Amino acid sequence: MLEKNDVSDCSATTLPTELVELARQVIEANRAAGKRIAIAESCTGGLVSAALTEIPGSSDVFEAGFITYADQAKVAMLGVALDLIDTFGAVSIAVAWAMARGALERSGADVAVAITGVAGPDGGTEKKPVGTVVFGRARKGHDPEDIVADKREFGDLGRGGVRLQAALCALELLMPGASFGEGA
Repeated sequence: MLEKNDVSDCSATTLPTELVELARQVIEANRAAGKRIAIAESCTGGLVSAALTEIPGSSDVFEAGFITYADQAKVAMLGVALDLIDTFGAVSIAVAWAMARGALERSGADVAVAITGVAGPDGGTEKKPVGTVVFGRARKGHDPEDIVADKREFGDLGRGGVRLQAALCALELLMPGASFGEGA
């Protein structure tokens, strides 16, 4: 148990500086653009939400974070169709897109980003090795049939390394005007 004097600097973050700095940029840019954001996380387990909420005043911008680690949580909380998961797997363009759409619809945000992947050390396959992460982004007022999703191969950076890279990419995708593709 911590003594009262042992918590003298509880204001310091335990998250990587680069993650918190990018989260700060996301909050500031979306605040300036008048946009509210949401995130649906699987393999990052709330890391993006934690980074966003490290920023004082983030509630001006950050609408909701959904941590849907299990397939059943994706179905129950985000409305992902179980047949999508059964057909394509949880780590797929189809599921990432459905997660993003579900987060957008259930939060009322202007933009939602979803992350699903294989952080390791186990769970990888030949087609989806450790380090495979898929992102989806949905924006209010955009055609729901226009799928905006991308798969990234980070390689086996270790569980923490994959999760950090995935969180950084998701934050980049929450920036106003962000686009998928190289460096996304």
